[in-house]
Amino acid sequence: MAKVTTSDFRTGMVIELNNELYEVVDYQHVKPGKGGAFLRTKLKGVVNEKNIEKKFRSGEDVEEIRVEHQPYQFLYKDGNLFYFMHQETYRQLPVSKENVKKSEFIAEGQECTLVIDVDNEEVLYAQPPDHITVKIAKTRPGLKGDTATGGSKPATLESGAKVQVPLFINEGEEIKVDTRTSEYIERVTSN
Repeated sequence: MAKVTTSDFRTGMVIELNNELYEVVDYQHVKPGKGGAFLRTKLKGVVNEKNIEKKFRSGEDVEEIRVEHQPYQFLYKDGNLFYFMHQETYRQLPVSKENVKKSEFIAEGQECTLVIDVDNEEVLYAQPPDHITVKIAKTRPGLKGDTATGGSKPATLESGAKVQVPLFINEGEEIKVDTRTSEYIERVTSN
């Protein structure tokens, strides 16, 4: 951890505030006509995902936390732990289920991102890629005449997640899904 002042703030920087980690999403230096200058910030919780706005006095000291986003491959789940492996070093890290975001979209062999507090060598959280290609495990069969604009139906993916898909999608087909919103993007056709 390093002490920094508000003049060192930059977008994407992670700071410690009230024993929580927050990423600086936006900041603005304000010099009012009366009184001292201050920094108006928008912060997003790294682990808790809370969005807050906070004012800092100009020159105020805060703790900067160094975090890295590293690619790891998901190996398997054992009880409440998810095991990930670094592709180059083969180092395996267990991550508890509470620290795995969108775990329903994570499947064996998938490359995920681990966000690591470098100074404490602690995994803050793991998350799947923003877009994944996955096979439909279960859904109602499509009927002749169902079109892309005709509505949607529930489907269960191989990873266990449930999403809404167009009526023409059938079991066994591969689709692309946005894991951030749990929305269907498109059907994947193999050539």
